[in-house]
Order: sequence, then C-alpha cells, then structure tokens
Amino acid sequence: MTDAVLDSSAVLADLLGESGGDISRAAAPTAAISAANYAEVITKLITRGMAERDAVLAAEDVALEVATADQRQAELAGALHARTRALGISMGDAFCLVLAETLGLPVLTANRRLVEVDAGVEVRLIR
Repeated sequence: MTDAVLDSSAVLADLLGESGGDISRAAAPTAAISAANYAEVITKLITRGMAERDAVLAAEDVALEVATADQRQAELAGALHARTRALGISMGDAFCLVLAETLGLPVLTANRRLVEVDAGVEVRLIR
C-alpha cells in the first residue's frame, strides 16, 4: 500500500545524507515517486559527480514505486507549472503534486516552496 509521494529533494536528502534523509528512507518502502522526480534524482547525482551507472543504482536502491504519468496528469502538471513558475516550482515539482493529488496522498519534501502551492494536497516537510 502506498502511503506518500516523495519528491526528488526528499530522496536526495536520503542519498546524500542530508537532514531529513532518515524520514525519507523510513517512508520509502511504502512511497511512490513520479517518473519526472525519479529522473531529477538521477540528474542531480550525476551533476554532483556520480557516474551514470552509480546514480541509477543509487536511485534504484531506494526501492520506490516509480509512477508514470498519463495524458491527463501531464495536462494538469503543465497547467500547474505555468501557474506556479513564479514561486520557483519546477516541472518535476508539478508532476509530484499532481501524482499526490491523483493518489490522494501527502507529499514528503525538503522543498519549502511546495508548502506555498495550493494544489489540494498535504505537503509535509522532512526538515
């Protein structure tokens, strides 16, 4: 059973040993992540100097359910992103929020800006 949606900042907090990473790791066995956020995790690890294969293996090690988006979710994420770009909300953030709304689950994040978005979902900060 899926209990929460993690965004990339929560997963990275775990993988990089940052504050709140323990909360993310504890939630991971019953959490989902959008495919867009999963890609962000891998991108961030690579840009921080990790080899591509190692970044993929690290992301896989978290053992999250990676959720793909359908056309409707993509439309909702695009519209949400357009409305919230001024707040610094990324496309990945928008997909995370739409996934959480679709599943009726809270979001776990280290991104304080997500709290400011009225997306109809509960946002829980990990730090």
